[in-house]
Amino acid sequence: MKKYRCPNCISLNSLKVNRILDGRLLFICEKCHVCSVLPFYNNIDETYLEFLNRFDKGYVTVFEDLKIILEKEKLVRSKKEIKKMIEKSKINNNLINEILFSDLDYVVDIIKLEESKIAVGKELEELPLDDIILSQLKSRNISTLYRFQEEAMLNILRDKNTVIIAPTASGKTEAFCLPILQKIYDLKKQLNSKIVKFSHNQNKFATRQIKAVFIYPTKALARDQLSKIMEYSNKMDIVVKIFDGDLNSNEKQNFYEFPPDIVLTNFDSLHYHLLNNTKLIKLLNALEFLVVDEVHSYTGIFGSNIHYIIKRLERIINNKKLQLIACSATLPNVKEFCDLLFSRDMEIVNGVGKKGNTNFAILYPSLRSNKSLVSELIKKITKNHKTLVFSNSHLSAELIAFTLSKQGIKIGVHRAGLPPKNRKVVENSFKNGMIDVISSTPTLELGIDIGDVDAVISNLVPINRLLQRLGRAARKGQEGFAFLTLGNDPISQYYKNHPADYFIDEEIPYIDPFNPIVMENQILAMCFDRPISKHESKDYLETLTKLERKELVIFSNGKYIPNSKKYDVLKNYNIRGIGNEVDILLNGKIIGNRNLPYALEELHNDAIYFLSGRRYKVKKLILDEKTERNFADIDELPINYPYYTKSIMEEYPQVIEIFEEKEIYGIKLKYCSLNIYKKVLGYSNIEIGKEINQGKKVFFNEPITYNYTTKGFIFRVPSPLEILKMVQEKEKVEVSGYHATEHVLIEGSSMLTGGASQDIGGISLGDTGMIVIHDGSIGGNGASKSLFDKFDLAINRAHSILIECPCENDDGCPRCTYSYRCGNNNEYLHKKAAIEVLTRIINREKTVLLDLNSFQQALI
Repeated sequence: MKKYRCPNCISLNSLKVNRILDGRLLFICEKCHVCSVLPFYNNIDETYLEFLNRFDKGYVTVFEDLKIILEKEKLVRSKKEIKKMIEKSKINNNLINEILFSDLDYVVDIIKLEESKIAVGKELEELPLDDIILSQLKSRNISTLYRFQEEAMLNILRDKNTVIIAPTASGKTEAFCLPILQKIYDLKKQLNSKIVKFSHNQNKFATRQIKAVFIYPTKALARDQLSKIMEYSNKMDIVVKIFDGDLNSNEKQNFYEFPPDIVLTNFDSLHYHLLNNTKLIKLLNALEFLVVDEVHSYTGIFGSNIHYIIKRLERIINNKKLQLIACSATLPNVKEFCDLLFSRDMEIVNGVGKKGNTNFAILYPSLRSNKSLVSELIKKITKNHKTLVFSNSHLSAELIAFTLSKQGIKIGVHRAGLPPKNRKVVENSFKNGMIDVISSTPTLELGIDIGDVDAVISNLVPINRLLQRLGRAARKGQEGFAFLTLGNDPISQYYKNHPADYFIDEEIPYIDPFNPIVMENQILAMCFDRPISKHESKDYLETLTKLERKELVIFSNGKYIPNSKKYDVLKNYNIRGIGNEVDILLNGKIIGNRNLPYALEELHNDAIYFLSGRRYKVKKLILDEKTERNFADIDELPINYPYYTKSIMEEYPQVIEIFEEKEIYGIKLKYCSLNIYKKVLGYSNIEIGKEINQGKKVFFNEPITYNYTTKGFIFRVPSPLEILKMVQEKEKVEVSGYHATEHVLIEGSSMLTGGASQDIGGISLGDTGMIVIHDGSIGGNGASKSLFDKFDLAINRAHSILIECPCENDDGCPRCTYSYRCGNNNEYLHKKAAIEVLTRIINREKTVLLDLNSFQQALI
């Protein structure tokens, strides 16, 4: 925001402008504190002129007097209230006091997260572990294990399939690693007692086969854990090695010649080597254990693929009783999720974490933006503390780093889509003190070692995800700091008014093993792994029939055999997200990538793209369907370039097949497969640092088009008849009311579905009242199904968000009706019409579904 000359003290650039949550502007002088709240006129300059006019007429005041009004409107808390909250929380810290008494934010809650007390198990000597393991534990001054570690260890030693649930840095690795090392050690002793001793010319590795595979969601995390595991394994003559795509040819050759007992890898590598039946797969014939760390990572499309990769692995090994072990942070539906992911009954072991005391506050930015709040927190905290800042999107993480680096803060970006070397540089720079802050997406939620962290700042995520993030702070027992910064969005406003609900809205991971595209690709891959016999085919017969019709498989001699000429179908298949990748090129070198269809929205011609804290302009986007060579050629922009871009889109749905129907209040919902026709019409230029949702629009001569199949549900909402009686532009208001209803149902339900709204899209079909809510991923990921299952709660929450928002704008505001994903830049919204629509639903007004194939132009 701009700064202006104060008419009271005549100081130049001392009059600061903040945007209030309801769209009004707060003018306040940083020197003499004269201030006033005004409605936003055509632009900020015009609003400033009105402020001068009010000053001349004596209608302005000082901030301390204005605060009384703001406190009544519940935009800020009084100092008395905040002091009571601090006393109740038993927090006594100057930094916390400075932040909480900022007068710009509403303090939602303050909690002292005290060091956890973990139940202790038996003495080490009572555990069924070999002396060689016990001696290593004692050398680390460990005399007992925690009770959850002991329980997990006994489960694993008794051959039970086990899921260990405990926070970051709580000792999960020891809980699964020690019993597996014990079992491998016993197997090796048995083998050595049976075989003839090797002569000097024989290779003792010749009969070694991999006994355990430890799977990590990222290569970085696997490498981070390797040294920790080897501290135990080396003394037992148990060899542990990494195997992933980063190994060079010499390292791979060494791996094959001298195979380990335990391999650390990821599902991407496992999928590739299964598909190509490589030397690695031959070394897995005697596999006994599969460990999946950070199992909560395998949600959505990725998890649906993992479901089948595990089935494929079990098909090709000699041991048909593969023991499965998984680890995770807290999951509310852990039993249901893991049983589905692994296709078997899993035993659950729960533990707690150990950390220092952490001062935790939830802040709602009433008189400024979330971005401004986060920036100020970072500047205050990093004077004396190392800080980790979490954002949910690439753009947010990049914007934070971009803004603060210009202000002299030593900050790095850590996110997916950056080359691994870049991320490693950021990790080491933070660990070595070369930078004070990391601006990260969820990539650093995992247990990667980045050294000591004093403070964590997080945007809104479900409570169990937040606790995992906060677990990164104060690991060494020091006093830690943690802040949840609510945003300019509907669900943040809901939690401001209903903070207790935040602590019960846990993340619920979801997968859809019946995603037809995942099934077709994975079952085709299964045929390449090894032909599927007729007796095996009963569970996959429908999919195999489809593959046979497409000439991808051939049924011959009682087996489904892959058509080797069609291998390219799987060559570019991405198990982490359906859709080919678009490479991002700078001076001919690949510096990042993005999956389709998201790449269309972010890398179209003239798009501004953020990468590692810098901005680039897309010169040309090339999509070649024949060669599948997709790339975006970019140029670097000057650091002071004032804009970024947001695409303008349209979507049109077509129902393919109905799976499930139900009625909520008076409306019928149908969960179905859908064909989505997507158009990128152009883009808006949005000025950095300004809370403006409608930027200058630029339209393409020819839209970029794309279509894909997915899953979602359709329903029809009632018409806002009373509002329509009061307005002249009836059709526009009706369309806008439905559009606003669609927005708030998705954005307001985010935490109900465990943050699944990130993976959900919505379409409002003109003035029909028909709304489509669908998975954002090709083929479907299960996100919309989680909303379908809780739609009654979503309706009530959406209604609360709208009626509790203090804004009086016809179109609402970012706190109630706006969506940052809206393809129409939040145009054509009507708050009061949406309130009436939702009220009529709650009052059980019935509607009749229309034929989707006769829809009008959609609003996204």
